[in-house]
Amino acid sequence: MTAIIKTPEEIEKMRVAGKLAAEVLTMIGPYVKKGVTTDELNTICHDYIVNEQKAVPAPLNYGHPPFPKSICTSVNHCICHGIPSDKKLKDGDIINIDVTVIKDGYHGDTSKMFVVGKPSILAERLIRVTQECLYKAIEQVKPGMRLGDIGHICQTHAEAHNYSIVREYCGHGIGASFHEEPQIVHYGKPGTGDVLEPGMCFTIEPMVNAGKRYSKVLPDQWTVVTKDRSLSAQWEHTLLVTETGVEILTLREEETLERIISHG
Repeated sequence: MTAIIKTPEEIEKMRVAGKLAAEVLTMIGPYVKKGVTTDELNTICHDYIVNEQKAVPAPLNYGHPPFPKSICTSVNHCICHGIPSDKKLKDGDIINIDVTVIKDGYHGDTSKMFVVGKPSILAERLIRVTQECLYKAIEQVKPGMRLGDIGHICQTHAEAHNYSIVREYCGHGIGASFHEEPQIVHYGKPGTGDVLEPGMCFTIEPMVNAGKRYSKVLPDQWTVVTKDRSLSAQWEHTLLVTETGVEILTLREEETLERIISHG
């Protein structure tokens, strides 16, 4: 197991970064409406992170080629890593906004689905089931759980609703680095994979498609879309494994989940 077990000092920094990331998603909500461009949303988030939070947007210039914006905006059939652009949101669009904030050298990573105007019944159901996949997995996280258990929970819930789980992209360990070990896939067999230990921090971020699971990367080398152009949804939280369960480091006030879930 190459996961980095966090010290109490590091955990405190992770709590701060997680709280900031959550606050960005809460802040941007009212701006997600018909006629706004995803680039305008990016600018609002960038300015808030840099000027209000005195933090750093992790996606900006990350990777190869360097990601050109400060948040990811994935609309409709875009699965993940959508690059903000001058395209305007229209009524019925669904959009995932993915925010990662660096504060004091530590990362908080979270994403949320937003709806523009009134969603279709299909879109509303997809969004709800995807969030349930995340919540059901989080509720079971505790020391001794295996990574395959997380994947199995997400996969079985999505597939029970005739949806499919994207397999090429996954959750990940997180801390001083944006992406650390282990990889957290959202499908799998229970009782397999690495064992969770107290002090581990990682994301769970199921990507669920209304159609088939297959994806393709656009020529910009970042944007990932569904091959069959079916709708896709994603939710993400950064978590800390505690001695008795899990702490959700990126929980937002509007959520009904407990921040600290104990199985002790």
